[in-house]
Amino acid sequence: MGPGEVRRIERWLASARVFLAIAALFTIWMNPGEISYSPWAYWLLGFYIVHGVAIMLLLRLRQQSTASFRLLVHCADIVWPALICSFTVGEGSPFFLFFVFVLAAAAYRWGMWETAGTATAAVLLLWFESLAFDLGLAGWIDSVLARHNLPLLRLDVVDFEPKHLLLRSAYLLVIGLLLGYLAEQQKQLRAEKAVIARVLGRARVEAGLTGTLQDIVSEMLSMYGARRALLASQESNSHRIFVGEVDTAAQEESGFRWRDSAAHDRETYLYESPAQMSYAWRSDGDGAETLKVLALDEAGTKLRNVSPASLKALAQQHAFHSVMTVSFVFGHEWWGRIFLLDPALTGDIEEELRFLQELVRQVGPAVYNVYLLRRLRMRAGAVERARFARELHDGAVQSLIAVEMQVDVLRRQSAGNSGPLTHELSRIQGLLREEVLKLRELMQQMKSLEVDSRKLLPFLGDTVERFQRETGISARFVSQLEELNMPPQVCREIARIVQEGLVNVRKHSQARQVLVRLGCKDGHWSVIIEDDGRGFPFSGRLSQTELESQGKGPLVIKERVRLIEGELTIESNPGKGSRLEITVPQKRQPAYG
Repeated sequence: MGPGEVRRIERWLASARVFLAIAALFTIWMNPGEISYSPWAYWLLGFYIVHGVAIMLLLRLRQQSTASFRLLVHCADIVWPALICSFTVGEGSPFFLFFVFVLAAAAYRWGMWETAGTATAAVLLLWFESLAFDLGLAGWIDSVLARHNLPLLRLDVVDFEPKHLLLRSAYLLVIGLLLGYLAEQQKQLRAEKAVIARVLGRARVEAGLTGTLQDIVSEMLSMYGARRALLASQESNSHRIFVGEVDTAAQEESGFRWRDSAAHDRETYLYESPAQMSYAWRSDGDGAETLKVLALDEAGTKLRNVSPASLKALAQQHAFHSVMTVSFVFGHEWWGRIFLLDPALTGDIEEELRFLQELVRQVGPAVYNVYLLRRLRMRAGAVERARFARELHDGAVQSLIAVEMQVDVLRRQSAGNSGPLTHELSRIQGLLREEVLKLRELMQQMKSLEVDSRKLLPFLGDTVERFQRETGISARFVSQLEELNMPPQVCREIARIVQEGLVNVRKHSQARQVLVRLGCKDGHWSVIIEDDGRGFPFSGRLSQTELESQGKGPLVIKERVRLIEGELTIESNPGKGSRLEITVPQKRQPAYG
């Protein structure tokens, strides 16, 4: 609890303390037979009222309530009912409610064990009074007061006999345990609510899906004190499996990162199991180390005879002493598991597993909404760009083509004149044709590229063919591959690289022939763009590192190659052509970037 909530609780308790004391004072004033008539009882009640008011004023004046101050007030609340109950007549005591008040105060302030300790302290205090009265303490005090001509205490020690005190003690202990249990449950629910709210706050659209997953998984690592977290997921409409991890040792440096895919990922992470969540730990038995599993189903019911065989592949891949797992389903598009390696569990394991399941259930829709909003924004942007491209095609491009045709007609009519007019019209016609090509290239770049392994080869073939048709430069596309298993991000970047390379050939190379090749060698995909133009302003072969250090090479292509962790090499022969080679390692890219 924060300082503000602590102050609010103390103020409510102070108000209740004063109200109970005033109510007790009016009760014995209206019916003095409730207690053995003694002015000392009135003085005690008056003192307790002043004590309660003083506490209220201190809470108003002080900015915060310290732990020592609360403990001192609580001790006074325990002693007070034990003193005032000694004036009670009969079996029932109108002041016994003060014991319930002090137990409720302990429950509000702390929790179960503190409340049980308060009940035990109150019972011990009552039995201590019983022993003192049995030894004649009440008579001795009355004799002292009589010698000084002071009113007698007139204590009623009948209720402090063991046969009467036993039931009171049992009552206090039972009430203390019940109130403490309720307080502990309320505190746990409040803590769970705060944790879920904090984790839900990590789901942010601007952070993207990978950033959101990183924040949430890191929060779970911190919450459970785990050493490492793994997240394995699969898209429902494909067979691709993606595995990400967060390691506490390198969390600040790398954060959430996606692992390279492997053929055994399904058996390791997405194995079939009736358990929705489980906790497994290594145990030494009969001289051999074995895995033991505690598993719960979707309803939180403990499963019997769950075999640990499904976790053997995980145990071979990752070193751990214990692991928590929980399955998740996001919408109809994702499903998977979260693994927390070596969690530091302090409570009941089943309750920890149920809370982890509830946390995933609450956070899942927020993560899925981030995914949907990002995808919706991307699609809305793609639709808007497509609409703008159509407007350009139907408006500006068609108008420029019409103007270029009119200029061509005028140029032909003035062809008989060799004056500057024909030359100027030819120059204007060339500028118009160049602007039309630029606008068409811009329209191609504005279109959303939904390219995957199945569509990449036809897309590259169409791009090269369109380039030849629009520019008149001889161009060919050659693929050494018949089938591709390339991540969508790599497909999109390679498509953009080829488009950008062809644009550079048209603008700068003055080439007559272009060749685009796609192949695979030594675990790398390769894309080669060759032309017979005038080349780059250097001679020889430069790697990407050399290009960066010398500030040479096309900036856009270098940036796109860097995004897919590829390598760019340029070979230039001024006056005879150039050759761009891009190699990309064959590894799994982030699933939900």
